[in-house]
Amino acid sequence: MKYKNTLAFAQQLDQEDSLAYLRNQFHIPKDKDGNNWLYFTGNSLGLQPKATQKYIQQELDDWANLGVEGHFEAQNPWIRYHEYLTDKMAKIVGAKPIEVVVMNTLTTNLHVLMVSFYRPTKTKYKIVIESDAFPSDRYAVQSQLKFHGFSEDDVIEWKPRKGEELLNIDDLEEIVHKQGEEIAMLLIGGVNYYTGQFLDLKRIAEIGHSKGCMVGIDLAHGAGNVQPNLHDAGVDFAAWCTYKYLNSGPGSLSGVFVHEKHAKNKDLPRFAGWWNHNKATRFNMRQPFDVMEGAEGWQLSNPPILSMAAIKASLDVFDEIGMEALRQKSEKLTGYFEFLIHEMDSEDIKIITPKNPKERGCQLSIQVKNADKRLHQKLTEKHIITDWREPNVIRCAPVPMYTTFEDVYQMVSILSSILSKLNEV
Repeated sequence: MKYKNTLAFAQQLDQEDSLAYLRNQFHIPKDKDGNNWLYFTGNSLGLQPKATQKYIQQELDDWANLGVEGHFEAQNPWIRYHEYLTDKMAKIVGAKPIEVVVMNTLTTNLHVLMVSFYRPTKTKYKIVIESDAFPSDRYAVQSQLKFHGFSEDDVIEWKPRKGEELLNIDDLEEIVHKQGEEIAMLLIGGVNYYTGQFLDLKRIAEIGHSKGCMVGIDLAHGAGNVQPNLHDAGVDFAAWCTYKYLNSGPGSLSGVFVHEKHAKNKDLPRFAGWWNHNKATRFNMRQPFDVMEGAEGWQLSNPPILSMAAIKASLDVFDEIGMEALRQKSEKLTGYFEFLIHEMDSEDIKIITPKNPKERGCQLSIQVKNADKRLHQKLTEKHIITDWREPNVIRCAPVPMYTTFEDVYQMVSILSSILSKLNEV
Protein backbone atom coordinates (compact mmCIF):
# COMPACT_ATOMS: atom_id res chain seq x y z
CA MET A 1 0.00 0.00 0.00
CA LYS A 2 1.17 3.51 -0.82
CA TYR A 3 0.77 5.69 2.26
CA LYS A 4 -0.15 9.37 2.29
CA ASN A 5 0.81 11.98 4.84
CA THR A 6 -2.66 13.41 5.41
CA LEU A 7 -5.25 13.25 8.17
CA ALA A 8 -7.87 12.17 5.65
CA PHE A 9 -5.77 9.17 4.66
CA ALA A 10 -5.28 8.12 8.29
CA GLN A 11 -9.04 8.37 8.83
CA GLN A 12 -9.60 6.29 5.70
CA LEU A 13 -7.34 3.56 7.08
CA ASP A 14 -9.39 3.55 10.27
CA GLN A 15 -12.63 3.24 8.32
CA GLU A 16 -11.21 0.25 6.42
CA ASP A 17 -9.86 -1.42 9.58
CA SER A 18 -11.84 -4.58 10.41
CA LEU A 19 -10.53 -4.48 13.99
CA ALA A 20 -11.40 -0.83 14.65
CA TYR A 21 -14.33 -1.85 16.88
CA LEU A 22 -11.92 -3.27 19.47
CA ARG A 23 -10.94 0.22 20.62
CA ASN A 24 -14.40 0.67 22.12
CA GLN A 25 -13.75 -2.33 24.36
CA PHE A 26 -10.99 -0.45 26.24
CA HIS A 27 -10.86 2.49 28.63
CA ILE A 28 -8.86 5.25 26.92
CA PRO A 29 -7.21 7.76 29.34
CA LYS A 30 -8.64 11.27 29.04
CA ASP A 31 -7.46 14.78 29.84
CA LYS A 32 -9.28 17.09 32.24
CA ASP A 33 -11.54 18.26 29.42
CA GLY A 34 -12.58 14.71 28.54
CA ASN A 35 -10.45 14.38 25.40
CA ASN A 36 -8.69 11.09 24.73
CA TRP A 37 -4.98 10.98 25.29
CA LEU A 38 -2.79 9.54 22.56
CA TYR A 39 -1.61 6.37 24.29
CA PHE A 40 1.61 4.78 23.00
CA THR A 41 2.82 2.87 26.05
CA GLY A 42 1.13 -0.50 25.80
CA ASN A 43 4.70 -1.83 25.85
CA SER A 44 4.84 -0.71 29.48
CA LEU A 45 1.24 -1.03 30.69
CA GLY A 46 -1.67 -2.09 28.52
CA LEU A 47 -5.00 -0.34 28.78
CA GLN A 48 -7.86 -1.82 30.77
CA PRO A 49 -10.52 -3.79 28.90
CA LYS A 50 -13.97 -2.54 29.87
CA ALA A 51 -14.96 -6.14 30.63
CA THR A 52 -12.30 -6.45 33.35
CA GLN A 53 -14.45 -4.91 36.06
CA LYS A 54 -17.25 -7.40 35.36
CA TYR A 55 -14.87 -10.37 35.51
CA ILE A 56 -13.36 -9.24 38.82
CA GLN A 57 -16.78 -8.34 40.24
CA GLN A 58 -17.95 -11.90 39.58
CA GLU A 59 -15.21 -13.24 41.82
CA LEU A 60 -15.86 -10.60 44.48
CA ASP A 61 -19.54 -11.55 44.48
CA ASP A 62 -18.74 -15.25 44.75
CA TRP A 63 -16.33 -14.54 47.59
CA ALA A 64 -18.98 -12.46 49.37
CA ASN A 65 -21.74 -15.01 48.86
CA LEU A 66 -19.85 -18.29 49.16
CA GLY A 67 -16.78 -17.66 51.29
CA VAL A 68 -14.43 -20.62 51.20
CA GLU A 69 -16.96 -22.66 49.22
CA GLY A 70 -16.07 -20.47 46.25
CA HIS A 71 -13.15 -22.80 45.65
CA PHE A 72 -15.64 -25.39 44.47
CA GLU A 73 -19.01 -23.66 44.06
CA ALA A 74 -18.12 -20.32 42.39
CA GLN A 75 -19.29 -19.73 38.83
CA ASN A 76 -15.63 -20.29 37.92
CA PRO A 77 -14.42 -22.57 40.74
CA TRP A 78 -11.21 -21.14 42.15
CA ILE A 79 -9.61 -24.53 42.67
CA ARG A 80 -8.89 -24.78 38.97
CA TYR A 81 -9.03 -21.13 37.94
CA HIS A 82 -5.57 -21.12 36.39
CA GLU A 83 -6.75 -23.82 33.99
CA TYR A 84 -9.25 -21.40 32.43
CA LEU A 85 -6.28 -19.36 31.17
CA THR A 86 -4.07 -22.12 29.84
CA ASP A 87 -5.44 -22.91 26.39
CA LYS A 88 -5.86 -19.27 25.38
CA MET A 89 -2.44 -18.28 26.67
CA ALA A 90 -0.87 -21.24 24.88
CA LYS A 91 -2.35 -20.04 21.57
CA ILE A 92 -0.87 -16.58 22.06
CA VAL A 93 2.70 -17.82 22.55
CA GLY A 94 2.51 -20.78 20.17
CA ALA A 95 2.69 -23.58 22.72
CA LYS A 96 0.85 -26.74 23.72
CA PRO A 97 -1.41 -26.42 26.77
CA ILE A 98 0.79 -28.81 28.76
CA GLU A 99 3.67 -26.37 28.26
CA VAL A 100 2.00 -23.27 29.76
CA VAL A 101 0.83 -22.08 33.14
CA VAL A 102 0.11 -18.66 34.68
CA MET A 103 1.66 -18.10 38.10
CA ASN A 104 3.74 -15.71 40.21
CA THR A 105 5.37 -12.64 38.63
CA LEU A 106 8.00 -12.44 35.92
CA THR A 107 11.34 -12.24 37.72
CA THR A 108 10.13 -14.67 40.38
CA ASN A 109 9.34 -17.12 37.60
CA LEU A 110 12.73 -16.67 35.99
CA HIS A 111 14.33 -17.63 39.29
CA VAL A 112 11.96 -20.58 39.78
CA LEU A 113 12.79 -21.82 36.29
CA MET A 114 16.53 -21.33 36.72
CA VAL A 115 16.41 -23.63 39.72
CA SER A 116 15.69 -26.35 37.17
CA PHE A 117 17.46 -25.16 34.05
CA TYR A 118 20.57 -23.42 35.34
CA ARG A 119 22.60 -26.36 36.64
CA PRO A 120 26.21 -25.17 36.60
CA THR A 121 29.26 -27.37 36.99
CA LYS A 122 32.84 -26.38 37.80
CA THR A 123 33.61 -26.06 34.11
CA LYS A 124 30.26 -25.21 32.53
CA TYR A 125 28.63 -22.36 34.42
CA LYS A 126 28.57 -19.09 32.44
CA ILE A 127 25.37 -17.36 31.31
CA VAL A 128 24.81 -15.44 28.07
CA ILE A 129 22.49 -12.42 27.96
CA GLU A 130 22.15 -9.58 25.48
CA SER A 131 24.29 -6.58 26.46
CA ASP A 132 21.26 -4.31 26.81
CA ALA A 133 19.05 -6.84 28.54
CA PHE A 134 16.28 -5.49 30.73
CA PRO A 135 17.84 -4.76 34.14
CA SER A 136 15.82 -7.36 36.05
CA ASP A 137 17.16 -10.10 33.76
CA ARG A 138 20.71 -8.97 34.39
CA TYR A 139 20.16 -8.79 38.13
CA ALA A 140 18.52 -12.21 38.13
CA VAL A 141 21.37 -13.99 36.32
CA GLN A 142 24.02 -12.17 38.34
CA SER A 143 22.37 -13.25 41.57
CA GLN A 144 22.06 -16.83 40.31
CA LEU A 145 25.77 -16.89 39.54
CA LYS A 146 26.61 -15.56 43.00
CA PHE A 147 24.21 -18.02 44.64
CA HIS A 148 26.08 -20.88 43.00
CA GLY A 149 29.45 -19.51 44.07
CA PHE A 150 30.48 -17.85 40.81
CA SER A 151 31.14 -14.23 39.91
CA GLU A 152 28.97 -11.57 38.32
CA ASP A 153 31.77 -11.37 35.76
CA ASP A 154 30.74 -14.81 34.50
CA VAL A 155 27.95 -13.16 32.51
CA ILE A 156 28.80 -13.15 28.78
CA GLU A 157 27.24 -10.29 26.82
CA TRP A 158 25.96 -10.59 23.26
CA LYS A 159 26.60 -7.09 21.93
CA PRO A 160 25.66 -5.16 18.78
CA ARG A 161 28.53 -4.52 16.45
CA LYS A 162 30.40 -1.22 16.74
CA GLY A 163 28.31 1.66 15.46
CA GLU A 164 25.13 -0.45 15.34
CA GLU A 165 22.07 -0.65 17.61
CA LEU A 166 20.76 -4.11 16.72
CA LEU A 167 22.04 -7.57 17.58
CA ASN A 168 23.45 -9.84 14.88
CA ILE A 169 22.67 -13.49 15.50
CA ASP A 170 25.89 -14.57 13.77
CA ASP A 171 27.74 -12.98 16.69
CA LEU A 172 25.80 -15.12 19.17
CA GLU A 173 26.73 -18.18 17.17
CA GLU A 174 30.39 -17.19 17.34
CA ILE A 175 30.21 -16.65 21.11
CA VAL A 176 28.68 -20.06 21.70
CA HIS A 177 31.03 -21.76 19.23
CA LYS A 178 34.09 -20.36 21.01
CA GLN A 179 32.94 -20.49 24.64
CA GLY A 180 30.17 -23.09 24.60
CA GLU A 181 32.10 -25.56 26.77
CA GLU A 182 31.90 -22.95 29.58
CA ILE A 183 28.32 -21.78 28.95
CA ALA A 184 25.53 -23.43 30.92
CA MET A 185 22.61 -21.27 29.83
CA LEU A 186 21.42 -18.56 27.46
CA LEU A 187 18.75 -16.18 28.80
CA ILE A 188 17.71 -13.84 26.02
CA GLY A 189 14.96 -11.24 25.70
CA GLY A 190 12.84 -12.42 22.78
CA VAL A 191 11.90 -8.83 21.93
CA ASN A 192 14.45 -6.32 23.18
CA TYR A 193 12.81 -3.73 25.41
CA TYR A 194 14.97 -0.85 24.11
CA THR A 195 15.15 -1.38 20.36
CA GLY A 196 12.04 -3.50 19.85
CA GLN A 197 14.08 -6.09 17.91
CA PHE A 198 12.31 -9.47 17.62
CA LEU A 199 14.96 -12.17 17.61
CA ASP A 200 14.97 -15.53 15.85
CA LEU A 201 14.10 -17.80 18.78
CA LYS A 202 14.43 -21.04 16.82
CA ARG A 203 17.96 -20.21 15.74
CA ILE A 204 18.88 -19.08 19.26
CA ALA A 205 17.70 -22.45 20.57
CA GLU A 206 19.66 -24.32 17.91
CA ILE A 207 22.81 -22.33 18.67
CA GLY A 208 22.56 -22.93 22.42
CA HIS A 209 21.67 -26.60 22.13
CA SER A 210 24.57 -27.23 19.73
CA LYS A 211 26.88 -26.89 22.74
CA GLY A 212 24.59 -28.47 25.33
CA CYS A 213 23.42 -25.15 26.81
CA MET A 214 19.95 -24.62 28.22
CA VAL A 215 18.02 -21.84 26.46
CA GLY A 216 15.52 -19.54 28.15
CA ILE A 217 13.58 -16.57 26.80
CA ASP A 218 12.21 -13.51 28.58
CA LEU A 219 9.14 -12.75 26.50
CA ALA A 220 7.93 -9.73 28.48
CA HIS A 221 7.85 -7.52 25.38
CA GLY A 222 6.75 -10.30 23.05
CA ALA A 223 3.69 -12.02 24.53
CA GLY A 224 0.56 -10.58 22.95
CA ASN A 225 2.74 -8.58 20.55
CA VAL A 226 4.51 -11.05 18.25
CA GLN A 227 4.03 -14.73 17.45
CA PRO A 228 6.98 -16.45 19.15
CA ASN A 229 5.90 -20.04 18.39
CA LEU A 230 7.69 -21.27 21.49
CA HIS A 231 7.05 -24.97 20.98
CA ASP A 232 8.39 -25.06 17.44
CA ALA A 233 11.28 -22.77 18.39
CA GLY A 234 12.43 -25.49 20.79
CA VAL A 235 13.59 -23.25 23.64
CA ASP A 236 13.71 -24.98 27.02
CA PHE A 237 11.77 -22.39 28.99
CA ALA A 238 10.30 -18.91 28.82
CA ALA A 239 8.47 -16.44 31.03
CA TRP A 240 6.55 -13.24 30.40
CA CYS A 241 4.49 -10.66 32.22
CA THR A 242 0.84 -10.09 31.33
CA TYR A 243 0.44 -6.38 32.09
CA LYS A 244 1.97 -5.03 28.88
CA TYR A 245 0.40 -6.21 25.62
CA LEU A 246 -1.81 -8.68 27.50
CA ASN A 247 -3.64 -5.88 29.33
CA SER A 248 -4.05 -7.59 32.71
CA GLY A 249 -3.33 -4.65 35.02
CA PRO A 250 -0.31 -3.27 36.92
CA GLY A 251 1.91 -5.90 38.52
CA SER A 252 -0.26 -8.77 37.36
CA LEU A 253 0.81 -12.38 37.05
CA SER A 254 3.33 -13.96 34.70
CA GLY A 255 3.07 -16.72 32.14
CA VAL A 256 5.49 -19.63 32.04
CA PHE A 257 6.49 -22.02 29.25
CA VAL A 258 8.38 -25.27 29.76
CA HIS A 259 8.95 -27.28 26.61
CA GLU A 260 7.13 -30.58 26.31
CA LYS A 261 10.43 -32.46 26.15
CA HIS A 262 10.82 -31.71 29.88
CA ALA A 263 7.18 -32.45 30.78
CA LYS A 264 7.68 -35.93 32.23
CA ASN A 265 11.13 -35.42 33.74
CA LYS A 266 10.28 -35.57 37.42
CA ASP A 267 13.96 -35.74 38.30
CA LEU A 268 14.56 -32.13 37.27
CA PRO A 269 15.52 -30.19 40.41
CA ARG A 270 12.81 -27.71 41.36
CA PHE A 271 11.25 -25.92 44.26
CA ALA A 272 8.06 -27.52 45.54
CA GLY A 273 4.78 -26.35 47.00
CA TRP A 274 1.39 -27.94 47.31
CA TRP A 275 0.17 -26.51 44.00
CA ASN A 276 2.66 -28.48 41.91
CA HIS A 277 1.74 -31.66 43.79
CA ASN A 278 -0.56 -34.13 42.00
CA LYS A 279 -3.97 -32.43 42.04
CA ALA A 280 -5.76 -35.78 42.51
CA THR A 281 -4.15 -36.27 45.93
CA ARG A 282 -3.35 -32.66 46.84
CA PHE A 283 -5.97 -32.44 49.57
CA ASN A 284 -4.98 -35.68 51.23
CA MET A 285 -2.34 -33.43 52.78
CA ARG A 286 -0.05 -36.14 54.16
CA GLN A 287 1.05 -37.72 50.88
CA PRO A 288 4.71 -37.64 49.77
CA PHE A 289 5.40 -35.00 47.13
CA ASP A 290 4.25 -36.16 43.69
CA VAL A 291 5.06 -33.50 41.09
CA MET A 292 2.64 -32.89 38.23
CA GLU A 293 3.72 -33.23 34.63
CA GLY A 294 4.17 -30.24 32.35
CA ALA A 295 4.41 -26.55 33.24
CA GLU A 296 1.96 -27.01 36.12
CA GLY A 297 4.77 -28.86 37.84
CA TRP A 298 6.51 -25.53 38.50
CA GLN A 299 3.62 -23.96 40.43
CA LEU A 300 4.08 -23.34 44.14
CA SER A 301 1.00 -21.70 45.62
CA ASN A 302 -2.71 -21.50 44.96
CA PRO A 303 -3.42 -18.69 42.49
CA PRO A 304 -4.57 -15.12 43.23
CA ILE A 305 -8.05 -15.19 41.73
CA LEU A 306 -8.65 -11.44 41.34
CA SER A 307 -5.52 -11.02 39.26
CA MET A 308 -6.38 -14.09 37.19
CA ALA A 309 -9.88 -12.72 36.57
CA ALA A 310 -8.33 -9.65 34.94
CA ILE A 311 -6.13 -11.89 32.79
CA LYS A 312 -9.15 -13.96 31.80
CA ALA A 313 -10.99 -10.82 30.66
CA SER A 314 -8.11 -9.88 28.38
CA LEU A 315 -7.44 -13.38 27.05
CA ASP A 316 -11.07 -13.70 25.98
CA VAL A 317 -10.55 -10.70 23.69
CA PHE A 318 -7.38 -12.20 22.24
CA ASP A 319 -9.12 -15.50 21.69
CA GLU A 320 -11.94 -13.79 19.81
CA ILE A 321 -9.53 -12.09 17.38
CA GLY A 322 -6.46 -14.32 17.18
CA MET A 323 -2.83 -13.30 17.01
CA GLU A 324 -2.61 -13.53 13.23
CA ALA A 325 -5.17 -10.77 12.67
CA LEU A 326 -3.58 -8.62 15.37
CA ARG A 327 -0.14 -9.04 13.82
CA GLN A 328 -1.45 -8.02 10.41
CA LYS A 329 -2.85 -4.79 11.81
CA SER A 330 0.26 -4.24 13.92
CA GLU A 331 2.52 -4.39 10.88
CA LYS A 332 0.27 -1.95 9.07
CA LEU A 333 0.24 0.48 12.01
CA THR A 334 4.01 0.46 12.45
CA GLY A 335 4.49 0.68 8.67
CA TYR A 336 2.37 3.83 8.57
CA PHE A 337 4.12 5.19 11.66
CA GLU A 338 7.52 4.56 10.08
CA PHE A 339 6.43 6.26 6.84
CA LEU A 340 5.32 9.39 8.71
CA ILE A 341 8.56 9.59 10.68
CA HIS A 342 10.54 9.39 7.45
CA GLU A 343 8.29 12.07 5.96
CA MET A 344 9.60 14.45 8.64
CA ASP A 345 12.86 14.33 6.67
CA SER A 346 14.92 15.22 9.73
CA GLU A 347 18.59 14.36 10.18
CA ASP A 348 17.99 14.47 13.92
CA ILE A 349 15.63 11.48 13.95
CA LYS A 350 16.47 7.81 13.52
CA ILE A 351 14.30 4.73 14.04
CA ILE A 352 16.52 2.11 15.69
CA THR A 353 13.90 -0.65 15.54
CA PRO A 354 14.44 -3.10 12.63
CA LYS A 355 12.99 -2.01 9.29
CA ASN A 356 11.75 -5.51 8.53
CA PRO A 357 8.25 -5.86 10.10
CA LYS A 358 8.95 -9.56 10.75
CA GLU A 359 11.86 -8.55 13.01
CA ARG A 360 9.89 -6.19 15.25
CA GLY A 361 6.68 -6.02 17.17
CA CYS A 362 4.41 -2.99 17.36
CA GLN A 363 7.12 -0.88 19.03
CA LEU A 364 9.14 1.77 17.24
CA SER A 365 12.08 3.23 19.16
CA ILE A 366 12.76 6.74 17.90
CA GLN A 367 16.22 8.13 18.58
CA VAL A 368 16.36 11.93 18.61
CA LYS A 369 19.79 13.54 18.26
CA ASN A 370 20.75 15.91 21.10
CA ALA A 371 17.38 15.41 22.78
CA ASP A 372 16.82 15.02 26.50
CA LYS A 373 13.82 14.30 28.67
CA ARG A 374 12.38 17.74 27.95
CA LEU A 375 11.13 16.29 24.67
CA HIS A 376 9.21 13.61 26.55
CA GLN A 377 7.79 16.25 28.87
CA LYS A 378 6.65 18.35 25.92
CA LEU A 379 4.85 15.33 24.45
CA THR A 380 3.17 14.69 27.79
CA GLU A 381 1.99 18.31 27.93
CA LYS A 382 0.30 17.66 24.59
CA HIS A 383 -1.44 14.61 26.11
CA ILE A 384 0.72 12.03 24.35
CA ILE A 385 1.81 9.17 26.58
CA THR A 386 5.10 7.71 25.35
CA ASP A 387 8.02 6.10 27.10
CA TRP A 388 11.42 7.78 27.46
CA ARG A 389 14.61 5.75 27.68
CA GLU A 390 17.98 7.34 28.29
CA PRO A 391 19.89 8.78 26.67
CA ASN A 392 17.68 9.92 23.75
CA VAL A 393 15.03 7.38 22.76
CA ILE A 394 11.25 7.64 22.71
CA ARG A 395 9.64 4.19 22.75
CA CYS A 396 6.24 4.19 21.08
CA ALA A 397 3.89 1.24 20.79
CA PRO A 398 0.82 1.63 18.57
CA VAL A 399 -1.08 -1.35 19.98
CA PRO A 400 -3.45 -2.85 17.37
CA MET A 401 -6.26 -3.45 19.85
CA TYR A 402 -6.79 0.22 20.69
CA THR A 403 -4.46 2.54 18.74
CA THR A 404 -5.91 4.15 15.61
CA PHE A 405 -4.16 5.27 12.45
CA GLU A 406 -5.37 8.77 13.27
CA ASP A 407 -3.62 8.50 16.66
CA VAL A 408 -0.39 7.73 14.80
CA TYR A 409 -0.87 10.65 12.42
CA GLN A 410 -1.62 13.07 15.27
CA MET A 411 1.33 11.87 17.33
CA VAL A 412 3.83 12.42 14.50
CA SER A 413 2.34 15.82 13.66
CA ILE A 414 2.72 16.97 17.26
CA LEU A 415 6.23 15.50 17.53
CA SER A 416 7.26 17.36 14.38
CA SER A 417 5.87 20.62 15.75
CA ILE A 418 7.63 20.20 19.11
CA LEU A 419 10.98 19.45 17.48
CA SER A 420 10.68 22.47 15.21
CA LYS A 421 10.13 24.74 18.20
CA LEU A 422 12.93 23.15 20.22
CA ASN A 423 15.33 23.66 17.30
CA GLU A 424 14.38 27.32 17.13
CA VAL A 425 15.41 27.90 20.74
